[in-house]
Amino acid sequence: MNNSLLEKLIAKQTELLTRIEAIENDFKKGRSQDFAEQATETENDQVLDAIRIEAKNELQQVNASIARIKENQYGICLHCDQNIGQERLKALPYTQTCINCAQ
Repeated sequence: MNNSLLEKLIAKQTELLTRIEAIENDFKKGRSQDFAEQATETENDQVLDAIRIEAKNELQQVNASIARIKENQYGICLHCDQNIGQERLKALPYTQTCINCAQ
């Protein structure tokens, strides 16, 4: 397995963990006493929560791909057991399905 791919996945893992931590730290901050400001903060919190959920989902996929590398199962589709195309893996290194099964 290509070590640069594992390094890329680990870098993505670190990036996602940092993003999630920053969002969670923002949630821990106190909120304004001003009602109008609270409304804006609530809207911002909803956006941040959506970003956090997306980052956590992506992190799960990255973690699964790292585990699959360690198990020598990386690049094999979870659905049909065929090899995932190299171009697909380059574009989305943490994909677990071939292009046919993804559609």
